[in-house]
Amino acid sequence: MTSCMFMNGGAWGPGGTVGLDEGEEPFPSLSDFHDYEPNLEFDDTEVVQQAAAAASQDEVGEEEVCGDYAETPVSDGTIEENFEKELGAFQSLALEGVGGLPKDTNGLNGAVGQGAAKRKGSQESEDFGDIAKYGIVEVVGDDTYGRKVIVVSACKLPSNKVLDHERFLRYLLHTLDQYVEEDYSLVYFHHGLNSKNKPPLTWLWHAYKAFDRRYRKNLKALYLVHPTNFIRIVWQVFRPAISVKFGRKMMYVNYLHELKQHLHLEQVCIPKPVQEHDDRLMQRLGSAKPTSSQTNDVGVSTSTFHCPLETKQFGMSLQFIKEHCGKGHPIPPVVRATVSYLSHPDALETEGIFRRSAGTAMVKTIQEKIDLGEEVEFQSPHVAAVILKKFLRELEEPLMTFELFETIVHFCDLPRDDRPSLVKNLILERLPMDNYTVLKYVAQFLSKVMDRSDLNKMTSPNLAVVFGPNLCWSRDQQMSLANIQPINMFFDYVFSHQEEIFLV
Repeated sequence: MTSCMFMNGGAWGPGGTVGLDEGEEPFPSLSDFHDYEPNLEFDDTEVVQQAAAAASQDEVGEEEVCGDYAETPVSDGTIEENFEKELGAFQSLALEGVGGLPKDTNGLNGAVGQGAAKRKGSQESEDFGDIAKYGIVEVVGDDTYGRKVIVVSACKLPSNKVLDHERFLRYLLHTLDQYVEEDYSLVYFHHGLNSKNKPPLTWLWHAYKAFDRRYRKNLKALYLVHPTNFIRIVWQVFRPAISVKFGRKMMYVNYLHELKQHLHLEQVCIPKPVQEHDDRLMQRLGSAKPTSSQTNDVGVSTSTFHCPLETKQFGMSLQFIKEHCGKGHPIPPVVRATVSYLSHPDALETEGIFRRSAGTAMVKTIQEKIDLGEEVEFQSPHVAAVILKKFLRELEEPLMTFELFETIVHFCDLPRDDRPSLVKNLILERLPMDNYTVLKYVAQFLSKVMDRSDLNKMTSPNLAVVFGPNLCWSRDQQMSLANIQPINMFFDYVFSHQEEIFLV
């Protein structure tokens, strides 16, 4: 559904095709393994013709219109996809909507057409508790490229009889407003969308118009997990309005394990129905999911364990690093190296530092060199910033420890006058000494970053949004949107009052 709001159809990869030649199957499968995929449940000729008509009427240059980037999605046949009636009503929208807002048929234009500042003001004063309780939208830390990850789950959408779609759109905008100023990735779990909770196509169009350039600019990847025929049909209708540049950000993901190269799956809140659906798809393929260990006939583990390199830092504990490559000093070498590089004036004044991602291959190469104990040279402040965040996020235990997580997520429940004493108690008394030393080192560096916020735009609240999930998470590593706000507020206080807190 979120894919549709941004007008995605999943993983639009170059070379994918949407149109059908004479004699072809109506919906060719992605691979030989997808033979079970059903055909479309209706004739989509009319839809394709509508899309073509829209493209011919729209005065958009050929270089600006997204070509056939859609790879064929996988349909499990479980979603009720009888769209003929709705698409018929949508015909006029498809023909006149490209290039401008269609007529306001459901009162959404008011929400869509407002300026960002005005909309943000109204959202901040609006209570979205009735929508947030469903857990449709979650923020789950950073991906492997150092970008914030936002997850939307269709299976958590309530019935259309219950959900106010206009308020839901405002809730989505309100949630994304907190993260769109930095690079971010979006994951959409499509499984679970059905005729009872599927939003109308007119709403999808209004949602697409609401998510303007401010939201699309820093969206670096849009993963559409378990796509079905519904996505293909929506893509056919809206394809004339999609730019080539945005289309390349979209990716189909047919199986959950395909996300591993892009995300830390252990951080992602994968709904149980989605996980079960993926298990069924894997069973149909006749392959077992890779496991970290195997057992023999008597149930004894036969895994082979390897001792990590003594120079390894990523994914290790502070104690291991201190003993093996820190020469007895609690500050990990990678933290010293990144902070030293980023403390130079030119780096401190870089706009968007800590909010921009870096080249995947470069980050991977540098990480490998660090784990091998080799000297590294950072090519840019953004690379060093990503390495620092990545190291903190991949620690064996968060810097604030698992034990303190529950206390921190209830930070907002305390009266304001009681919060300073709680923060000092957690950091000065309950945090292990090595953890305290590293946190103090990082906080004092971030104070320098904040001193240049007029140039780099990194204020204390902004740094809290970036670093909060990298310093504090639960033992199961999954974080709900409800926990994000108190964690951000906790670290906002820590960063803005670091001189009062870190006395020793």
